[in-house]
Amino acid sequence: MLRAVRNSVRNSEDGPTTPLARLRRLFVAAGKQRAKGLANATVSTADTVGDTASEASQVSGRLPMWRIGLSGGLVGIMCCVGPTVLALTGVVSGATALAWGTKLYGSYAWAFRIGGLAVLVVLVWKTLRRRNQCSVAGVRQVRWRLAGTVAIAAGTYVALYAVTKWLERFA
Repeated sequence: MLRAVRNSVRNSEDGPTTPLARLRRLFVAAGKQRAKGLANATVSTADTVGDTASEASQVSGRLPMWRIGLSGGLVGIMCCVGPTVLALTGVVSGATALAWGTKLYGSYAWAFRIGGLAVLVVLVWKTLRRRNQCSVAGVRQVRWRLAGTVAIAAGTYVALYAVTKWLERFA
């Protein structure tokens, strides 16, 4: 498919030839090709259509547990990760990041954890709602994937907490 898109972009060189213009035409052509392919696809329960994991999970009815779990866990630990990232990129000093992280974790840790849980619930709800599975039967169908999503969120939280505590020793 990518080769066909590149050839169609090369054959339609009627505009500016800057690299940015060629890249834009490539994205437009890829979007048209993808839309045409998805419009012609027939969907069955055993068939997965699409190039990406999100399309395959939407077609087969699987919950994108890695994306949802990582998002929830990252929001839950943002009180520590935010200042750490700022310090690692050089925006603030290590001592300032340590002070901000201590203040945020000490005073607002539960707010961040509740925010992470809210992100987890909203993303699962939106995903199930988009698939018309937002019912008890729909939840029963994906209960193990829901458990995996919660485990991934908790694992993300614990892993990032351990990394920030390890980096705290160097500040």
